[in-house]
Amino acid sequence: MIKTIVKDIFFLGQKSQRATKEDLYIGQDLQDTLNYHRETCLGLAANMIGYQKRVIIISMGFVDLVMFNPEIVAKSEPFDAEESCLSLTGSRLTKRYRQISVTYRDSNWMTKTITLKDLPAQICQHELDHLEGIII
Repeated sequence: MIKTIVKDIFFLGQKSQRATKEDLYIGQDLQDTLNYHRETCLGLAANMIGYQKRVIIISMGFVDLVMFNPEIVAKSEPFDAEESCLSLTGSRLTKRYRQISVTYRDSNWMTKTITLKDLPAQICQHELDHLEGIII
């Protein structure tokens, strides 16, 4: 279901709770909402659509990746980035890493680890900040 983008700073500033198998439907809501905003959006966190759960989706070009309970397990090559967000007005400067490895659960609740580079890594880090209540 396409969800409304949350812009409430108080809500966005709260840490998200771990997802469970009962939260798998959130992945579809993230996919539907990302598809709707495809021209201006490369990723979403669950709290951006009203769920305080640790679920994100990132665009990797021709495919989107939904991650449940993602955690960065390695990072390298820091750089300064400027980012914008559907939930916020304007853009902000932040520190990112060109390469990260992330452990997560997929939609079959299988544990996976993926290494992301460049733009997909940056998108993932932005969405992970949302899960921590960090507003970038």
